Amino acid sequence: MMRYAAELAYLGTAYHGWQIQENANSVQQEIEKALRILLSEQTGVTGCGRTDTGVHASHYVMHFDSKMELSDTKKFVFQLNSLLPRDIAISVIRKVSPEFHARFSCYQRVYEYYITAKKNPFLLDTAYLFPHQLNINDMNQAAQLLLGRKDFKAFSKGRTQVFTYFCEVSEAHWTKKENDDLLVFQIKADRFLRNMVRAIVGTLLEVGLGKMTFSQMEQVIINQNRSLAGASVKAHGLCLKEVNYKWEEFLIHE
Repeated sequence: MMRYAAELAYLGTAYHGWQIQENANSVQQEIEKALRILLSEQTGVTGCGRTDTGVHASHYVMHFDSKMELSDTKKFVFQLNSLLPRDIAISVIRKVSPEFHARFSCYQRVYEYYITAKKNPFLLDTAYLFPHQLNINDMNQAAQLLLGRKDFKAFSKGRTQVFTYFCEVSEAHWTKKENDDLLVFQIKADRFLRNMVRAIVGTLLEVGLGKMTFSQMEQVIINQNRSLAGASVKAHGLCLKEVNYKWEEFLIHE
């Protein structure tokens, strides 16, 4: 068996997230179906993490094992893309060592959340319409509370089975783009909990609206109480922007 790593992007609007589910279409299901046709074997794929229904990924990594050796990976990418729906696109496939794991070998992830202040049909499925005046400086100040290694249970979905709620956040900030009509929140961490980014954004919006103070948000983190944090924002504004690996440790050059 040979292991391959693939980089891809997808628009999550039509899917019930990445992971295969009963009675619901998923990105993983579409990819496995296409691989089964090309490789003539049952091929399971492992992704770098889950994304919820409607969430997008502009950079996602998965791996799969196959008995077949792909002598021309560029040709295989072309063939795979021809079978996939137009909202899923593979950019590159590489042969990697058996030690590579799309999820566990990833040391850093970056998410972005997009908010539009004005109705824009071209952002309908990729940005959350939020036509309210926000204090960006206050939101950026509050975002600094997220930095470092902390327990993020207050921003995690309930009844989530995880070994730990600790994550190490290295960046968290808001920026304005496109004539100040588009607001982007970017957060970088070693790992993320389910619903974490959407809950953080919802809480920071409370700060931006003046409904939550800096010290109140600090208490949300300290008390680890989800009920004290803001409501989770809509899924369609969230995008997995980047996943990072030490590729030099896993790539096989032939």
